[in-house]
This record gives sequence, structure tokens and C-alpha cells, in this order.
Amino acid sequence: MDFLIGSPRVRSDSVSSSTSSRGSRTKMLLRQRLTQLLSRIDDMSSDDEASEEVSRTLDEAFQLCGRFSPTDAFRLHMVTWNVATAEPPDDITSLLQLDVQPPNDLYVIGLQEVCATPVRFISDLIVEDSWSHVFMDTLAPRGFVKVASVRMQGLLLLVFARQAHLPYIRDLQTTYTRTGIFGYWGNKGAVSVRFSFYGHKVCFLNCHLAAHMNHALQRVDEFEHILETQDFDVDDARRVLDHKLVFWFGDLNFRIADHGLHFLRSSINGGRLNLLWDKDQLISMKKKEAFLQEFEEGLLNFKPTYKFGRNSEAYDTSAPKSWWAFHGKKRKPAWTDRILWRIKPKNVPSEDDNDDDKASTDAGLDEYPLLVSQDKYTSDMSYGVSDHKPVMASFSLEMRKHFHTALVHVDPEGVWSADHDALLNYTIQEDFMSSTWDWIGLYKVGFKSASDYETFVWVREDELPETNEVIQISLDKDHIPLLGGHFVLGYYSTNMQSIIGLSANFQILESKRAVMEGLVPENINGLS
Repeated sequence: MDFLIGSPRVRSDSVSSSTSSRGSRTKMLLRQRLTQLLSRIDDMSSDDEASEEVSRTLDEAFQLCGRFSPTDAFRLHMVTWNVATAEPPDDITSLLQLDVQPPNDLYVIGLQEVCATPVRFISDLIVEDSWSHVFMDTLAPRGFVKVASVRMQGLLLLVFARQAHLPYIRDLQTTYTRTGIFGYWGNKGAVSVRFSFYGHKVCFLNCHLAAHMNHALQRVDEFEHILETQDFDVDDARRVLDHKLVFWFGDLNFRIADHGLHFLRSSINGGRLNLLWDKDQLISMKKKEAFLQEFEEGLLNFKPTYKFGRNSEAYDTSAPKSWWAFHGKKRKPAWTDRILWRIKPKNVPSEDDNDDDKASTDAGLDEYPLLVSQDKYTSDMSYGVSDHKPVMASFSLEMRKHFHTALVHVDPEGVWSADHDALLNYTIQEDFMSSTWDWIGLYKVGFKSASDYETFVWVREDELPETNEVIQISLDKDHIPLLGGHFVLGYYSTNMQSIIGLSANFQILESKRAVMEGLVPENINGLS
């Protein structure tokens, strides 16, 4: 909470007690169940056992489709781009697909090789880096708020959400893993953000893996190491793969093996990209590694995104150079930049699990299904600031919400202006781990992040609130904007690291003091 300024405050914590049609959604859900069934049949020892499993799974699938079809759909737009230390372009409208219909609900941007010289990196720790600024400046006027960011040297991950979704994004945490120079340097590795979205546990993992053609196995080992070591302080989702939905993306650095440069060029120029798929290292590795097979990816129907000349759509095939050696072979184009996703497979109980645990787990999965469909997977060749081209993917997330009510209700009381102290009310609507470090911010409509407030007030300090208790707090008039405008109140939870309650937009009237202090011209007989 280093962006809060105020008197020392004693902390205490409470302990918590605890857009497609219906038909298409049903088909997708049924397809998921049948896929799981086919994977099990291979391991069965007899036809009778297989027959029983088929019957049981089909009954379960049809019941599930009939009773628990998802009721809400959300749009997610993702970008991965190795920016090669470049500054951002002036216009990123095309990159974000801002005018798409239906509009997006979430934006997730993963960058690699953001400029991280020592002086630049230290300055970025003090203020937002230039890439974060351009994304916030572009998305905030459209009602999107940055809910999370994490950086490790050149790796940067940003998550934006439409303002209306903020109270339903909870338990937000970030972490990172270094894999460069035997794990001591962060030029390679991964940064991740996890949170609960309407009760569904989601994790985004932005990676930059080892380079060069002959390091495919090292890349797989690095990814496996990342999955094994990244740890979150969440009881039922401590590891990345514990989450119901995982997105794995970034400069994964997998190359196209075996094919010569002439064949690559002719296939790309002739639009016969499918001829290159079987030699793509990631596609090949997925056939060999069981844990990779759980990740899905759309068809690579866009040109390889590396390596290009700067400000050019022509491939740079010159031999790579490094400080320790000169490699004589020419560099071949490759799909280094990728976006994959994984829905957690239905739990197979371990020997330590009892029947009650299994029953509750199965019921939870059945009652709140999550369907993911990819609507677009492409690249944008028009951006030339880097030797990589950005890759974008759009998804539909269809889900049954775990809850529909914000944890906290907050609203202004009466008319607000800087001519008098203002009152606000808040009510805890559902038990959660509240804290006297929680605070309520006053935000101008179009705010960029939780720290982009005009002013804030601490929640009640003397005692933690009871559920449904209405608590009133006063805000000093000297902290209210003199010029007024349209604002919103947001309750920020320190433990959940997110805004968990938002008021409706409301107006603050222009203060009479604004004229006295020369902020606006004085009107006398209709003249300024």
C-alpha cells in the first residue's frame, strides 16, 4: 500500500467463515465430456468396464447439459508481443481490437523484452513504464481499469477489466520465476497473475523461454519448472495448474525444424502454412509430453511472427550474432509467439481422497461449468517497432457465475461539493476477510487503476463491521475536488488486492470556492 499517504494505522483482520445459443453451449459441454471419456477408455482392461464407463459418462453429460448450461458469456482479448526494447507505437487501436462487437470485457497483455537497462528499470519502479501508460491511456476512456500488473526485468503482464466487473475480481495475486543464467537472471522466465472471476479461478502466465533452434527440450523443461515452482497463497489453487482456467502465452521461442529456408519462404508466400505445422517444435512436443497435451491452441493460420526487419514486413534471415559466437546458418522464420489455454481436467481422486471429497468436487465442477471458445487467433503485420509481430487472440468465456452480489455496497449520502464535508455509507453484504487497512477511494469516472484516486478515506478503525451493518463515514471538504464532475466510490480490500465494491456514478457539484481560488472565471451579469 505504498501509494497511500496517511497517519500510522493499526491493522486487524477478521476471519472469514467460509454469446452463443444454448444449443451450441450444450454441444461444447457434451464434447468436453466425450473427450474425457475417450481418454479413459484406452486405459480400461475389459469391454464390460468400458461399456459401463460409456453409459455412466453419457448419462452424466446429458444431465449436465440439461441442468447446468452456462448462463453468462464474457469476451477476453489477449495480446503477446516481444517488443525488443522498443518504445510503444502512437496508435494501438488495431492491436486491441477496440471496435469489435460484442465489446470485450477483459484485456490481458503480455510483453517481453521491455527496455530494462538499470537506469530505465529503476525509473519504471518509481513511475509506470511507457508501455503501461499507453495501454492505460487508451483503455481508461473506454471504461477499462488496470486490475493487475507484474514485471520481472523485460517481462510485463497487464490485466484490464471493464469497470462493472471490478467487484467480482477477487483474491488477486502475482508472482514470477527466473530461468535465465541457471535461474539467477530474469531475462528469461515467467510472470503470472491469478484471480477469481465471478468465482472461477483463472491464471495468466506470460513466458519468455530459451532461444535458438536446438533448445526445444530446454524450453519444455523451463516451462515444467515454472509450473512446479510458481506458488500462490490460495488454499485450493496453490499452483498454476490448480486453476480452473490457465492461459499460457508469450515468446515461447519454439522454431520450425528440418525444413530449409527456401521451402519455408515458398510455403509462407504461397499461403500454404499448413505444410509447416508438423515441423513446428511446440506441436511436435505436445505429441510427446503428456502435460503439454492438456493445453489447447488454435490453428496457426497467420504468418510466422519472427524475425522481421524493423519497420518492415520482410523477414530478416541473416545469420544470428552473439557476443560469444557467430552462427553461420541463416535464421528461419518461426511461430515463436503463441497463446494457449487449458481447462482443468475433471479431478481424478488420489488414494488419500475420501468419497465425500470426491462427491463435493464433482458437484462443484458440474454445477458451475466453464466453456472456452477461441473466436480469433491472428497477428498484426502493420506494427514494425520490433523484430517480432504481435499475436492476438479473442475468446468467449461462457460460465455459470458463483455469485451475483458484490461483497460490499457503497454509496454517497446526499449532495456532494467541496463547500461542506461529505458523507458516504458502506455495508458488508457477505462475510470476507476484511481489514482496518481497507479503504474507500473517490475516483473520477474513467480512472485508470485502483491507485488512481482523487482522495481516499480509511474504513472504520475501532472495530470490524458486522454483515449488513450500515456504516457511515465523513470525508473532509478540503479533500473533495473543487471543480466537481462525475465520480465513483470504490471499496478496496487489502487482503484481496482489488476493488470489491463500487457505487453508481454520481456528480460532485462545482464549489463556490473554485471561483474564489481562481480555478474558474467569475460570472458577473452574464460576463466572465
